[in-house]
Amino acid sequence: MKIKTRLTLQFAGIFTGILLFFSISVYYFSSLYRKNDFYGRILNRAFATAHYVLDADTVSQQQHALDQRLYFQMLPREVVKVYDENHRLLFTDGADQLVVPPRLLEKLKQDGEVRLEQGDRQLVGIRYWHTNKVYFVLASSIDLYNLNKLQHLRTLLITGFVISLLTVIIAGMAFSRAALKPFLKVVSEVETINASDLRQRLSQADGEDEVAHLAQTFNNLLDRLETAFESQKTFVSSASHELRTPLTAMIGELQVALMNRRQPEEYERVLQSILEDAQLLAQLSNGLLQMVQASTDSSKIPMTDLRVDELVWQACAEGRKRQPHMKVEVDFVNLPEDDNELMIRGNEALLLIATVNVLENAAKFSRGEVIITVSIEVQARTLVLRIQDRGIGMAPEDVRKVFVPFFRAENVREISGHGIGLPLAEKIIQLHRGTIAVRSQLNEGTEVSITLPKLYGVIRI
Repeated sequence: MKIKTRLTLQFAGIFTGILLFFSISVYYFSSLYRKNDFYGRILNRAFATAHYVLDADTVSQQQHALDQRLYFQMLPREVVKVYDENHRLLFTDGADQLVVPPRLLEKLKQDGEVRLEQGDRQLVGIRYWHTNKVYFVLASSIDLYNLNKLQHLRTLLITGFVISLLTVIIAGMAFSRAALKPFLKVVSEVETINASDLRQRLSQADGEDEVAHLAQTFNNLLDRLETAFESQKTFVSSASHELRTPLTAMIGELQVALMNRRQPEEYERVLQSILEDAQLLAQLSNGLLQMVQASTDSSKIPMTDLRVDELVWQACAEGRKRQPHMKVEVDFVNLPEDDNELMIRGNEALLLIATVNVLENAAKFSRGEVIITVSIEVQARTLVLRIQDRGIGMAPEDVRKVFVPFFRAENVREISGHGIGLPLAEKIIQLHRGTIAVRSQLNEGTEVSITLPKLYGVIRI
């Protein structure tokens, strides 16, 4: 069922229930008031009959004349009867038939007053004392005028209920259509967006209502999708180029070598060149695989308890294997007394890759004697690892792109590399719920800050 139909039915159902309750209440209380009011009038007629019939010989002529006037102010289709204590009928008046069962007189003798209904006819009986004797006076009538009014009221209520229900259904359909119109517009705009054109945005995002919030959420999602698609395109394009370059060089070297017979020394040189290109290709492939691994769900990666200082020493040793001329100075900003404050939880292999990549970048992009400063700072809930070099640095516009895969700054084009070290480090640090930031100034050096959550957070006061 569509939301528009459901809203219409719910709106109509709520209003129908309220209107039905109101109509039934009006009719019920009107009918109850009419019945009680008419019982009071019949009771007066019973007393008027008792005075006129039984008190005629005990009151003055003026009082009897007054009782007679009151008696002859009859109700519609009135029937009155007077019985003695032996249930003998002494007086009756009225053209209609009135059935008086014997048990009614017995009940009247016990209770003193009886009220009952016989179809539309209402009856009131009273026990009346006269000259120390008990008499039973019965008066009944039909409230023709008020019953007609009540029937007319019932007709009006039913007619008004049906008309109101139809009006509510029509108004509910119009209301639901108007209420859902912005949503339908959002749906129609979303249907026009496809993978080939993610630049389009929803037009309902300006505002503070739920539709605007939904449109803003969609637009934010489209921003992320567009960024992901662009990154994917850039990644595929750059990866293809990086993979094609060593393969093309290898194929070219082999084709040139096979064109003519050459000396063994020439073949050795070709094989050495091909070996270097193959090593670069293997290194690039390993980097790509590591990036894929770092992009997986962190719950699937085994985690252990690690000490940051031990991780740094391992990274320095591995970094010297790759860059033998690199020198590293490790410093503690505030060495804690408790070794537990140096503990983190993570995957040792991945964190080692991230740290080594940062150290290797610092070594490659430094001039002259390579001295890299590594400082470990213990904070309340985190550990901050800062790796600083005094190398060539980067321009501000290049710093903003250092985490884009395969991006390389203009001033490092001649230095070998693939542009996947820092992007890989960022993915690894994010998997460990940490952050990585780069600060750099051209010709002055670069500082990379890695922040990781401590295993045992201690709040210092």
